[in-house]
Amino acid sequence: MSHITPIFIDLVRVETRLYNAVSARLRAEQGLGLGQFELLEIIDRVPGCRVLDIVGELAITVGAVSKAVDRLVTAGWCLRVAHPHDRRSSVLRLTSAGEKQLSASRPIVESELISLTAAVPPDDLARIASTLAILRATLEEGSHGQPG
Repeated sequence: MSHITPIFIDLVRVETRLYNAVSARLRAEQGLGLGQFELLEIIDRVPGCRVLDIVGELAITVGAVSKAVDRLVTAGWCLRVAHPHDRRSSVLRLTSAGEKQLSASRPIVESELISLTAAVPPDDLARIASTLAILRATLEEGSHGQPG
């Protein structure tokens, strides 16, 4: 086994455990999972957000994003609004309930991540962040890991 395989395995296991722990706390306190939080966050951050914007950012299928957005719409947290220049497409917008949900959820996500990563010195976290940003940019530039 090469030296990179154990690093990859650790990365995946850390991501899974962090994701599950943050999602569990968010679900217990706010009634939504981390996946829903991520969608609300993207819709809020990306002007004129469409399903394809979320697909590009999360590297999951159009069908998966569309179903997830449907669940946000059903929950009353998001609306699909006709795209002003492309009638075949819709723009996603948070409702006031979605904005409130996102605002209430952000500090929970942040505090849980701070708690879960407290054993790692800040300088090490900064190096990890820098390294992951480089790796992510490289993968995204090459369109590696996109569905289909």
